[in-house]
Amino acid sequence: MGNTESVVVQKRLARFRPDERPVIEGAFNRLQGGTAGKTLTLDALKTSMSGLAPDSMIQRLYRCMCSIDPGLAAAAASGDTSSSAAPGVSREQLVVFLADALRGTAEERAPLVMVMTQRGAEAAAAVTCEEVAEFLQDLISAVVQILVHRGRLQGWKSGRMGDGSVGVKLLSEQMCSELKPTDQGRCDVSCLEDWIFRVSQVSLYLELLVAEGLSVSLSGRPAPTLLPPCRETPWDKLHCLLDVPTLMFLALQLPDRYSAPWRLVFSTQLHGESFTRMVSGLTRHGPTLLLIKDSVGHVFGGFASHGWEVKPQFQGDSRCFLFTVFPKLRVFTATGYNEHFMYLNQHQQTMPNGLGMGGQHDYFGLWLDSDFGRGHSRARPKCTTYGSPQLSGEEDFSVDSVEVWAVGKPPEPEEGEEGKRSVLDTDLEVQAIMEMTGKTLHSQGLREPEEEEQ
Repeated sequence: MGNTESVVVQKRLARFRPDERPVIEGAFNRLQGGTAGKTLTLDALKTSMSGLAPDSMIQRLYRCMCSIDPGLAAAAASGDTSSSAAPGVSREQLVVFLADALRGTAEERAPLVMVMTQRGAEAAAAVTCEEVAEFLQDLISAVVQILVHRGRLQGWKSGRMGDGSVGVKLLSEQMCSELKPTDQGRCDVSCLEDWIFRVSQVSLYLELLVAEGLSVSLSGRPAPTLLPPCRETPWDKLHCLLDVPTLMFLALQLPDRYSAPWRLVFSTQLHGESFTRMVSGLTRHGPTLLLIKDSVGHVFGGFASHGWEVKPQFQGDSRCFLFTVFPKLRVFTATGYNEHFMYLNQHQQTMPNGLGMGGQHDYFGLWLDSDFGRGHSRARPKCTTYGSPQLSGEEDFSVDSVEVWAVGKPPEPEEGEEGKRSVLDTDLEVQAIMEMTGKTLHSQGLREPEEEEQ
């Protein structure tokens, strides 16, 4: 760019390592596609990002780039876009945009988001929450398109998952719920700055869009991984309760995030409505994510921080949480009021038989009965353990479908454990058949005293 580049541009370039600067400086020519124009046009940007983002998101990016005045540091920091009148994006404007989008602080990213959020070309001092939601829907849609187009699904099959367009709206609404607008329901730059600082996904998704969409690959900072790997899943027989945006959200909530591939260990679609078969999927697999869809369409569940044990006592720790997926995407973490995080019991006459999370006996935040097919979610007004409201459509619900995903490292078998296992442990189908025909699983009863001693 020569010696005439502005001080603002020089400072922005200084954020990148010497080996990264040619990538940033060369982005302008790459996006032009070989033409020798002095500015980057909207058509050129659309051509470069074809298939990677909706047209509406590309237009937002273009409008944001055009708004930058690289000669005025104050304009870039304050969000003042009134001085921009260029018919296209200059090389200097692109460098400032890339630096702030990829290496900027929340204070520097907030003006970019402000411009991208506005519906019209005229600069505004504040935007509505509805405008932020529309921007987020475009941004999240672009991220999903990039994951699909670039082959970054990590083994997940979007065509065999839930409706992604619904997931986009749910995730957008969840992220918007973190905004702290004025009493008039509007968000100025300082409001957006606070939001970006607190909600990490905003920066994460923006970085992925800019790095992948504008082909700015920096060796020192690989593109963020938004999905956990998925293994051992029979996709040809499954239609997953999760969609890609919901998976992106839930994966971020897990304590260990992407430390281990996710594995489907139980599904009513594949294994039938068998509580014994579900218990087999819950135990001996480490941390799990339970998903339930009730008969009125609500989707909800819980995260267990370690493997379940069949015993008539509460278990687990404060890393467990409950969540809803539909009609709203929310997570409810431990309140500290009690330690009733997880409960799993079977084949006993004196204690409740089933799976529970939060609350207390007969009044769980989430309960699945061992008879399978029915459960409850009781919270008046909130679950004491997790602070969650009623998760299901009705307090006492009927089950439509259930999935259990192993999401962590399986525990190492203890010494001598193999010798103690019943033949039923190695043949899960026999367990399910015996349960359905009303046969008693005597080995289960014999193991109960041993588990209680532990």
